[in-house]
Amino acid sequence: MQTTTDSRAEAMDLARGAVEGRLAACAQVSGPIASTYWWEGDVERAEEWLVTLKVPADGYDALAGFLTEHHSYDEPEIIATAIVTGSPAYLSWIADETRPAAGG
Repeated sequence: MQTTTDSRAEAMDLARGAVEGRLAACAQVSGPIASTYWWEGDVERAEEWLVTLKVPADGYDALAGFLTEHHSYDEPEIIATAIVTGSPAYLSWIADETRPAAGG
């Protein structure tokens, strides 16, 4: 899953909140990146930060809800790319780390 935001601080906050809440096993912040996009009838250019989040497919809705609630954008990018394959140990780790904590 991924999203973008206009500040490193917000990207780091979203990453930490998602991982602390066990909505993502890992979150990586990259940037700045140069984005060009249509917005309200005009072509815009902006410097943004990319947040890549590792989550099982069945965790999409919960993580999308978190991002929607905590993101500063009116229409944040919230997209998912399927993991077609991966090492069994890594995929198991993603599943394990997105389960609710014991007693929580």
